[in-house]
Amino acid sequence: MIQMGNRKLSEKWIKASIIGTIWAASEIVLGSFLHNLRVPLSSNFLTGIGIIIMISTSYKWKERGLFWRAGLICALMKTMSPSAVIFGPMVAIFSQSVMLELFTRVFGRNAVGYLTGAIFAMTWNLFQKIMIFIIYYGFNIANIYANLLKYAERQLNIDFDLVWSPIFVLAAIYACLGLISGIIGMMVGQRLVREPVAYRQGNARKNSNVISADRQKFNYSVSWLFLNLGLIITAFYLLNHASWPVWSIAIAAIVTVWILRYKRALRQLSRPRIWIFFVVITMASAFVIGKIQSDDWIRGLEIGVQMNFRAMIVILGFSVLGTELYNRKVREFFARTAFRQLPFALEISMKSLPMTIASVPEAKVIARSPVSVICSVISQIEQRLTEVKKELSRHIYIITGAIGEGKTTQVRKLVEELKAGNVSVKGIYSPRIMADGQTAGYDVVDIDSGLRVPFLRVDSESESKKIGRYSINPAAIEAGLKSLSAAMDSNPDVIVADEIGKMELGNEGWFEKLGEVLKCSSILVFAARDSFVEEIVNKFEMKDYSVIPVSEHLYLELARMIKDRIANYRPAQ
Repeated sequence: MIQMGNRKLSEKWIKASIIGTIWAASEIVLGSFLHNLRVPLSSNFLTGIGIIIMISTSYKWKERGLFWRAGLICALMKTMSPSAVIFGPMVAIFSQSVMLELFTRVFGRNAVGYLTGAIFAMTWNLFQKIMIFIIYYGFNIANIYANLLKYAERQLNIDFDLVWSPIFVLAAIYACLGLISGIIGMMVGQRLVREPVAYRQGNARKNSNVISADRQKFNYSVSWLFLNLGLIITAFYLLNHASWPVWSIAIAAIVTVWILRYKRALRQLSRPRIWIFFVVITMASAFVIGKIQSDDWIRGLEIGVQMNFRAMIVILGFSVLGTELYNRKVREFFARTAFRQLPFALEISMKSLPMTIASVPEAKVIARSPVSVICSVISQIEQRLTEVKKELSRHIYIITGAIGEGKTTQVRKLVEELKAGNVSVKGIYSPRIMADGQTAGYDVVDIDSGLRVPFLRVDSESESKKIGRYSINPAAIEAGLKSLSAAMDSNPDVIVADEIGKMELGNEGWFEKLGEVLKCSSILVFAARDSFVEEIVNKFEMKDYSVIPVSEHLYLELARMIKDRIANYRPAQ
């Protein structure tokens, strides 16, 4: 288990996060590209990419449960897409991952399991599209479809079933696309095992800012989340039980409320496709009921408008719910449930997404050599796993106490204990210099080289800059900064910085390098007086830190904790 402060994250979720992030990056980069070009079957192309990613990575990582976890993370990452459409793609992505998970568990991780799962994952797109139409417009849409095709059969004297034939043909096409995706995924996986490749980032995307500024500024509200749920339920009740003047006015009022609060709702209504469907379905309903069923065509128009109002509530309702579900309080709720590891895994993905998107070449490069590009991107997963684990293992330990309580002594003993355990430690510590039982000053010691430079001395006659009663040796400051720079460059397991205090709070001393040190992936050990700790934490905006009061055998316990952390991410030798 990897510890994140007081949080723990299993390796399975870390791997799922990496896979899900790659999948999400492809959805965002390629999805936007295909959407803008209006490419037919673009959703199937994206599904194929997802299938290839899942199958190929399974040749490297064989844990059960990775598929559905990766799909869940990718689905949630879809909220970062510039597209306003959320729920449909989210459900599709997660369902596809579940399909692949299910059939590989039934048949095993072999050709049968992979290909069967790929076929059903791809075919799910067709099933979901049919279900979405029914959810949007109710079962009336199925009746209109069936009646129109039966009417066409009679008019054209066709003696085969037109109602089901298009569905069967589409299902066959989807199944073939799934089969092809599964085969490519297996080929990529085998290639990764046989010939690991390194990805060259020469044609990577430069623009990786995918988080909407509007979303960052939005005032989320749990109250609005439940209010929106109530409005959706109310709208459906009125559509089914009230007269058309009632439900039309009520739904118009609900839509107006949503438009005023949510820009996304307005963007949904501004899409021409919605109004094209509005006209087509209304006219089709009037034609079927008035012409084919020989009923009142006015009644047909009313049913058509009712169907469109229902669709509007579903589309906008999902959109506004998706906005409110991004609320931090909602995510924190999930952190206390059975999916408590999900928010942490999602947090990793959020941090990794811009970098992953940057590693994905432009669409034209992918089009020229899709298999090679996919291979190249996926080949980085092991390296990324090591990086993520090390990043998660990063922690700040602050040893604290009053003057003369032995902070530096514990730091020195800690360094010796870690080195004895083959842990790489670099940085500086500042031993006290005694003379006649009194503190005469402090030195700076480079942990790596052992170089010792006088730092502070009691010298009332010196013209050097002073801190309290001590004169500061500028050469020691320079030496300390040089040591910290060298430590950062070598990326050791642990970096130590002793006696952070008044000088650093005044932008002097080690201040110049501390900001950079805090960005390192190494475990950090600082020592500071207890009276300065709060100010230091606030000034440097420290996160994931532990404050440890000095004690006689502190170094032994702290060494054990550090070694435990390192053991969780150090690659096997």
